[in-house]
Amino acid sequence: MNILRFALAPVLALSLAVPAFADAISLGTLSSYLNSLQSASSKFTQVNSDGSISTGTIYIRRPNRVRFEYDKDKTLVLASAGQVAIFDPKSNMGRPEQYPLSKTPLSLILADNVNLAKSGMVTQHTSDGTKTTVTAQDPQHPEYGNIQMVFTGNPTQLRQWVITDNAGAKTTVILNGLQNGKAFAPSLFSIDQEVSRRGG
Repeated sequence: MNILRFALAPVLALSLAVPAFADAISLGTLSSYLNSLQSASSKFTQVNSDGSISTGTIYIRRPNRVRFEYDKDKTLVLASAGQVAIFDPKSNMGRPEQYPLSKTPLSLILADNVNLAKSGMVTQHTSDGTKTTVTAQDPQHPEYGNIQMVFTGNPTQLRQWVITDNAGAKTTVILNGLQNGKAFAPSLFSIDQEVSRRGG
């Protein structure tokens, strides 16, 4: 079952004008950076497991809240109150398909306290001299899949992630510059209010 077929493909090459560095950014630095992303947004490009491409805007409000708005239709992926809700106007007519957030790899970076140094969480931590790649999983439930994150340094910034779900399907999200410190209304992340707005 592809539980995040919309929001959450091989890693695309990043053409980024950033200074090179020789060593991978430490897990402690990356954890501190992710914990600092309390309220952020970015335009994004998504490559789905079938090769299709979509664009939109992501809104993050840690802990445990994220909203993916897609440009071409009213498709929405919303994580809040421990659930991931997929609003697909083509199939569910206002009532979202829902799954526990804890069973998705995205929960690892939305957690209240991200600690990538936790035993068994990180399965890959490498640098190609320009960017650092980290693959993480729930050490208690590796069967839920994993998230591969790509960071650049000076300053540290999350550039993209690839989610491999529990069925092995991959979805890439490429960020167009996360902007931290945004103010979002709580209703932006309310699944119930979104259902009401859509007449569900």
